[in-house]
Amino acid sequence: MMKLLRRSLIVAAIAAPALALANATVDAPAPAFTAMTADGKTVSLADYKGKTVVLEWTNHDCPYVKKHYGGNMQSQQKAAAAQGVVWLQVISSAPGQQGHVDGATAQKLNADRGAVPAATLLDPKGEIGKAYGAQTTPHMYVIRPDGTLAYKGGIDSLATAKVDDIGKAEPYVTQALVAVSSGRKVDKASTRPYGCSIKYAS
Repeated sequence: MMKLLRRSLIVAAIAAPALALANATVDAPAPAFTAMTADGKTVSLADYKGKTVVLEWTNHDCPYVKKHYGGNMQSQQKAAAAQGVVWLQVISSAPGQQGHVDGATAQKLNADRGAVPAATLLDPKGEIGKAYGAQTTPHMYVIRPDGTLAYKGGIDSLATAKVDDIGKAEPYVTQALVAVSSGRKVDKASTRPYGCSIKYAS
């Protein structure tokens, strides 16, 4: 009887519906948002109209995030900024969950890692993440200057936590930014994101 009950619980857990997320659509207007930044300012997506915007979902304790913050993410942030791209980190971990930090801690983490996002958005209720359908850390989005979504998916093509794989991977976000800057459609506009699941509030 106990074995049957245990098996039923396992099946129920597997069959439990996933957290309901929206699904931002490539070539459609990117979902609007307003958020508090780590340094206490309020920003909206509308503030960046006319500029290319990158959204990067992050969780500093995630092994996949640590992989890319060994230098790759910082390099991409700096290269993007040099091209006038607005790079926004988004932290959607709920209070009490892995990756949740306050603004001061988020700023210190970036300073310690040499990270240079234009801003870090605090999304403890997961409203921005759910509006975009963000699933993992990292999960990446590129928004065109006209406000439409150009790319969503993984930072690159190799879904591992191995630093050595970065140089072997197809750099999806970098390719998307090149296409957007050239006024072209992104060849691979929707790819599979990989990383740790975002720790949303239930």
